[in-house]
Amino acid sequence: MNPSPQRPTAKAAAKPHAEMIEVILESLDDAKAEGTVSIDIVGKSSLSDHMVVTSGRSHRHVSAVADQLSRALAEHGFGKPRIEGLPHCDWVLVDAGDVIVHIFRPEVREFYNIEKMWSAEFSGDTH
Repeated sequence: MNPSPQRPTAKAAAKPHAEMIEVILESLDDAKAEGTVSIDIVGKSSLSDHMVVTSGRSHRHVSAVADQLSRALAEHGFGKPRIEGLPHCDWVLVDAGDVIVHIFRPEVREFYNIEKMWSAEFSGDTH
């Protein structure tokens, strides 16, 4: 019996999210995303294990970064992530399961400052 393509197999689910984070960070770097921060949220949220926050310079750049990230995740076997916020591209959320990526325009990122909210011990560690 073959598993449904919508549901990850046990082997795919066991694929370390560290590998997914590496793919995400490389994709964001290739797309020229700015100020990328990676935050471990294990034990802080039941939604995900890791969060990545980054910025695009404009609406168009935020959209392009999200699109490139979605393609990179699929190409590396992580499936197609759920994406929200594309119509306006002020804040796009890319939900890859174990890792959630927030892509902001700079002024929107500054307003919400989610790095501080999710990481009390946030040290400003950027990639």
